[in-house]
Amino acid sequence: MARRRSPTLTDGEARIMTVLWDKERATVGDVVTALRAKYPAAYSTVQTMLRILETKGYVKHEKMGRAFNYRPLVDQRQARRRALSHLVSRLFDNSHSLLVLNVLEDDRIDPAELERLKKLIQDAGQED
Repeated sequence: MARRRSPTLTDGEARIMTVLWDKERATVGDVVTALRAKYPAAYSTVQTMLRILETKGYVKHEKMGRAFNYRPLVDQRQARRRALSHLVSRLFDNSHSLLVLNVLEDDRIDPAELERLKKLIQDAGQED
């Protein structure tokens, strides 16, 4: 049975999207060059992943001469929201408060970051 494609980004797809968000548009070769600064990246793998990202609705390509130029259709904020929504539905029973509670209870969280989160929650409650 074929595996269903997740609407969220895999680690490799997220790396490619980061390149596209930074560059705004890029060829497969541009993406490979940018990725190779930190990660091993094969041209054919990146090409396949860009096709998958296009199927998922994250990117669009335009033919420029012999090459395809890819550009993001989804910005980083939208991608984060999609991933968060997917995470909340899969692991937190569609409960955002359960997600926040887990974050707040994490003993690895930096105290300054914890205070910032508390303030954001408090401010959000006052806006209603």
